[in-house]
Order: sequence, then structure tokens, then C-alpha cells
Amino acid sequence: MLLLCGSGALLCAANLDTARTVYILSMSRGLDQYLANRLTSEHVLQVVTDPKLADVILTEQIGEGFQTKLESISPTPKPEKPAPPAKDAKDAKDAKADAEEPAKSNPFLMEPENGPAPVAGSTSPFARNKGVIFLVDAKSRQVLWSTYEPPKSTVGKELDRTAIAIVDRLKKDLKRK
Repeated sequence: MLLLCGSGALLCAANLDTARTVYILSMSRGLDQYLANRLTSEHVLQVVTDPKLADVILTEQIGEGFQTKLESISPTPKPEKPAPPAKDAKDAKDAKADAEEPAKSNPFLMEPENGPAPVAGSTSPFARNKGVIFLVDAKSRQVLWSTYEPPKSTVGKELDRTAIAIVDRLKKDLKRK
């Protein structure tokens, strides 16, 4: 029972209701500029230029590339490992040497001489979707909302029409609280 209650709390932690500020990642054909204009002028969400101030992130791409971008914007905090108490300086030096030893002796734990291997699939032809927009919670990194609205052309008027349709759908879903 406790497990069910805990997972319910996690589901409630990231939802569309908490979205107040949005950071918009660059999108193909400049759609991000039209979305920023519509979100601001219609007072749907406050657009911020600093991703660290955003509750949510608007993107047209999720997956490894998006995760890499999120890590560069706001790295996931790593838990600190407590160091074992050392009796004196010699014991502390020996403990540090023992901790480094497995990486030196195990080739699977060593980093290659020419740096880390490239991420598999990072050059996928499916890396950018045409017309799918995702709203992602900045802290939990859960997709809170998405829509599919492909622009019919790259003309400014058509990109603005697409932005209007996306923002109207988001407004409607935000009102369903």
C-alpha cells in the first residue's frame, strides 16, 4: 500500500498545472520564435531565456540528443559517497589507492585512450520530428504534454498559423485542471 501511495505522489509532482515558465529549445524553421511570440502575447506561459528559471521546456525532440542538451543546461545532481573514516594520513592515502585500483586493473572500467565512444543512434534520421511538440517538466524530465501539428510550409504566415494551433491546444489543456 505504501508503494502505491508513493508512486501516486510522484505522478502528482509533475503535471501540467505546475507549468508557469517555459524555456523553448531551438526548432526547425524557426518555429520556436513563433511559439514564443504566441505564448507571450496570449499570456499562456511566461517565456524565459534562462533554462534554469523554467518550470517546463518546449521541444520538438526527445531522446538521447534531448537528454544530452538537458544535462548541459542543468546537470542531474549526483549523490555524494561518504568517504570511509581514515585513522591517519597513511590510511587515507592507502584507501584512495585501493579505490583507484579496480579501474586500473579492469579494462571494462577504464576510459578509452581516445575519449568516450560516440553515443549510438545520435545521428539517427529520426532525431528531429516534423510537427511533434513536447512539453517536458524541467525537474522530473517527464513529458507532460504533446501535440502533432506539422506546418504545411516554411512561409512565416504558415509557421504562425501552426504556432497559433499549438498554443490554442495547450491553452485548452491547461484549462482542464
